[in-house]
Amino acid sequence: MLENDELKILKKQGYAIVGKHSAVKLCYWLRQSLLHGRDCYKNTFYGIKSHRCLQMTPTAIQCTQRCLYCWRFQGFNIATLPKSHADDAQFICEESIKAQQRLLSGYKGNSKVDKKKWEEAMNPKHIACSLTGEPTLYPYLSDFFEECHKRGMTTFLVTNGTMPNVLEKMDTLPTQLYVSITAPNEEIYKKLNCPVISKGWERINKTLELLPSLNTRTVIRHTLIKKWNLGYEEQYAKLDEKAEPWFIEPKGYVYLGYSREKLKMENMPSHEEVKKFGERIAELLGYKIEDERADSRVVLLGRGKKRMIR
Repeated sequence: MLENDELKILKKQGYAIVGKHSAVKLCYWLRQSLLHGRDCYKNTFYGIKSHRCLQMTPTAIQCTQRCLYCWRFQGFNIATLPKSHADDAQFICEESIKAQQRLLSGYKGNSKVDKKKWEEAMNPKHIACSLTGEPTLYPYLSDFFEECHKRGMTTFLVTNGTMPNVLEKMDTLPTQLYVSITAPNEEIYKKLNCPVISKGWERINKTLELLPSLNTRTVIRHTLIKKWNLGYEEQYAKLDEKAEPWFIEPKGYVYLGYSREKLKMENMPSHEEVKKFGERIAELLGYKIEDERADSRVVLLGRGKKRMIR
């Protein structure tokens, strides 16, 4: 159910539409990798090759929150995707790869792009299931990851944590599971994340409690916004402690896209502020800062577990 007005907006912004509710878009860092040899911080932290990463969503406009800091188009507030209306997982996987290849086709003749690297990009080896919307609203998400893994692809899932029942029942989990925890308490959660479902904070805490039992790599991401949720290290640490994640990523908010309608430039923290926050979280939980990327305003906290995916 993408409507005509939504389709027009997404296509204008460079999205390739897949089926009834999915979309693909070339990542900024994929383009940087092809044109300038610069890779995403996920390459630095986890070894993911940016030019071979496919960024997609199976839920282009479905989400359980309307976060103030979200720079993506948020659609018309849809928080459901019935099974009867959902596309098949194999179809989404295959058509997403084809959509990525179409989006990349124009780079073949660019003199700045290495031909071998372009050929590798045309055969993506990693799926980043995030982009826009809340992926766990797609009812066949487990089947989708199974299809990706059959093709030898690694997978990242980024979720806001409001659908713990979905994560609990998945037979096939992503290679790495990100949970975005962007509020230290329920009061800030309601003001910043603007849930469109009931008991959102309760659901998020259930997800955190579930994480230690899941047989996959886990990451907690804290998107930090000055004058909103930066600080509160003790409260964040208590939430992180429940989840026992492999890694924690404090990351600074960036003033982009639709978020500019709700937040201001001064809400962006510096890398030094993000790092200071990370150092305090590490101190409280017994983690260490294992890496950082100042250009992305992000630091990686870990406990010595294997970082590289490949």
